[in-house]
Amino acid sequence: MRIARWFSGVKSHRSLRTPDAVQLRWSAAFRLLPGSLWGRTSKRPEGRAPVWNVSVSTFLLLCALATSCSKAPPAPVSDLSWDATALKPEPWFEEVAAESNVNFRHSSGTFGRFWLPEMMGGGVGLLDYNGDGLLDLFCANSGSLNPSATNRPGHKLYRNLGQWKFEDVTARAGVAGHGEYGMGCACADYDGDGDIDLYVTNVGRNILFRNNGDETFTDVTREAGVGDESWGTSAAFFDYDGDGHLDLVVANYVDWSPDKELECYSQGGLRDYCSPMNYKAAAMDTLYRNKGDGTFENVTRSAGLAEAYGNGLGVVCADFDGDGRLDVFIANDAMANQLWINQGNGTFADKAMIRGCAVNAYGTPRAGMGVAAVDLDRDGWLDLYVTHLIGEGNGVFMNRKGYFTDTQGPKGPAAASFPYTGFGVGFADFDHDGQWDVYIANGRVKYGQRSFDPKDPYAEPNTLLRGLGNSEFKEVLPTGGTAQPLVATSRGMAFGDLDNDGDLDIVVINRDGPLHLLRNVAPKHGNWITFRVLNRKAAWAINANLRVEAGGQTFWRHVQPNQSYCSSHDPRVHVGLGAARAVERVIVRWPYGSEESFGPFEAGRHYDLFEGAGQK
Repeated sequence: MRIARWFSGVKSHRSLRTPDAVQLRWSAAFRLLPGSLWGRTSKRPEGRAPVWNVSVSTFLLLCALATSCSKAPPAPVSDLSWDATALKPEPWFEEVAAESNVNFRHSSGTFGRFWLPEMMGGGVGLLDYNGDGLLDLFCANSGSLNPSATNRPGHKLYRNLGQWKFEDVTARAGVAGHGEYGMGCACADYDGDGDIDLYVTNVGRNILFRNNGDETFTDVTREAGVGDESWGTSAAFFDYDGDGHLDLVVANYVDWSPDKELECYSQGGLRDYCSPMNYKAAAMDTLYRNKGDGTFENVTRSAGLAEAYGNGLGVVCADFDGDGRLDVFIANDAMANQLWINQGNGTFADKAMIRGCAVNAYGTPRAGMGVAAVDLDRDGWLDLYVTHLIGEGNGVFMNRKGYFTDTQGPKGPAAASFPYTGFGVGFADFDHDGQWDVYIANGRVKYGQRSFDPKDPYAEPNTLLRGLGNSEFKEVLPTGGTAQPLVATSRGMAFGDLDNDGDLDIVVINRDGPLHLLRNVAPKHGNWITFRVLNRKAAWAINANLRVEAGGQTFWRHVQPNQSYCSSHDPRVHVGLGAARAVERVIVRWPYGSEESFGPFEAGRHYDLFEGAGQK
């Protein structure tokens, strides 16, 4: 069986450091007591003993605690009915951009005119462009829309040198661009030569950079036929017709140009950015079919995607209805979402409304930005998580055999989202306890009543939620999982194992601010395993599904790097295993429907799964 173990070494787990459990119980209980119990007494006549104002319920609570402590040894922290770590929060990530020599700073080019594109860029791509086994960073920059601007900073590519050191190789690689106003990127091997290529979306002509295999790229946009002139945002590679070649879908935002700009104001009467609905110019998304010879054909109209328009910002491709064909979900800003169901004959039909993911439960469209496809309840069906505007709350569409239900709950993955405007989003098991966690990049699009940063009225802290199981989550403190909250106008985000130590790190692009490079230092609660899932050409098997069986549990994972917002994740499949020390079996369903079984595997390792090398 041709299964290569390409990296070894178990990461040492950090123990959870908390005060003594008994002391925590008592201190927590006393916090619930009436204020008169500590330091204050009732008025009393001179010479009388103090009269304590202790209620009957408080007395019973103290007795119960005393009894439980005397009869049994302290329970482990994980067995307490409340989260002891909330009293002494530990960071899950540390910011290391400066010490890692990653000096990227996004530029929106704002020049006082409040042009809409200035609010929407940029994105990040994690890719191993030179095949050395380390994830490199591509950062999409915007620049300036000012007609008189001459200095546009361009995109950046940072080569990973290992040991959390990076080198700016933009000039040598040739991916700075040509002065376009950049939005985001999608990373994949579109030509099947084993090298990861780059597709960059812009306000205007998009760019396809072909990887030459010698640490350089060539702009092949014109030859490949993918230079759409629309305002592209998120993009994704997927093989919708099953011919073995990766096709490309691009979400387009607004039919915009400087002469169509409007003058808008915030609720406080200040000049501000307009809503996309003010322009009344929703855009048609773009679908390219890969012809297999290095070129693409624009099949948007013949495939049916011209039947519905929207303000597209987020895109993810997957088999949402279980028929073995890949579908497309587009998150639209302030308009109904689109769920393009693959009809199997080269065409798609928008079924979002009848399948329950077009609008919220009240029939109202929300401001869709980023999107993640994730199996929240472990039933083998991909659910949808969409980030939204402040006050709307992020959307959770639970997939019930191809039909969706808009779900909101006090402990759901969107519970902490109402005070913020979300953009980039990613689900991963950051602490290896076997449960999904979620990280959300936040940042406003209009002035608000509350300011988190006096220098940036659109800045907000990002959000990190820890999965508790049963589709329940709890916000991690400190806010955003870092010792000091990182407040910025965040847009694109992607996660990946940047140091190959078995846990997932995060990269965030911030509008008009420095990049956040977040190293995972979370207290670990279990084991992990990682897979590279490769097709017969030894290229990434985009949209392959994995059923991972370990320790009596089943984990569903998918090879879906192109999601979030204008960004591209690590294509490797990472699984937090909890207490399981081995994986008994991995069943891979390849994008074209065939299945193979692999395993067993020892935890704490990285493995390759090659198509054709498993058991049928």
